[in-house]
Amino acid sequence: MYAVQYIALAIALSLMVYVLGKYGKGEFDWGDLVFWEGLLLVMLVIAVFPVEIAVEIKNILGLGRGLDALFVAAIGIAYLMIFRVYLAVDKAEREITELTRKIAIELEEINERLKNMEEKL
Repeated sequence: MYAVQYIALAIALSLMVYVLGKYGKGEFDWGDLVFWEGLLLVMLVIAVFPVEIAVEIKNILGLGRGLDALFVAAIGIAYLMIFRVYLAVDKAEREITELTRKIAIELEEINERLKNMEEKL
């Protein structure tokens, strides 16, 4: 094994322990734990068998070189992760908008009640 493979193994194992710690503290839910641990497990396998996996991906995708296949696969995974982040941000924005509307409506109702109470006094 090359030094870069040992470095990749150390990083992936460290990240796996980190993710487990986040899950233990309750900062990650079950779905996030499974997603990240699965992704890191794939990184471990690629770090141990980079040539074999690159050749297989190359054959599946029909590319000329194995390293090109790994880059294409990594870019595809990166786009999927970016899309997942986009969906989470979009959901948060929608929730914030809905919450802001509810607060504005309740504040308006409170102001109307105060105005009615002032008129009665």
